[in-house]
Amino acid sequence: METLSFEFPAGQPARQRVQVGCVGSGDLEVLLEPGPAGRLSIQVVTSVNGSAERWRHLFERMFAGSNPPALNVDIHDFGATPGVVRLRLEQALEELSHV
Repeated sequence: METLSFEFPAGQPARQRVQVGCVGSGDLEVLLEPGPAGRLSIQVVTSVNGSAERWRHLFERMFAGSNPPALNVDIHDFGATPGVVRLRLEQALEELSHV
């Protein structure tokens, strides 16, 4: 198991919490909570050791040049592919927009 942390610039805090996915399904779970203004903090707990670069590239592609809401993001991964990770993150962010 490996724990990874990432930070990106963000806008104002989100207004609600969101949970998508289920790590027990062999997939991953994404938990979003409002964070301090101006900061998107991501913590990943993954079963795949040595995957920090893959995660960093994925987050940079998703958040570079955008202004996501300020969030604390917890991801519990059980070897999901980058496509599934992105899908779950996009699903969680979409649920935030349905306040």
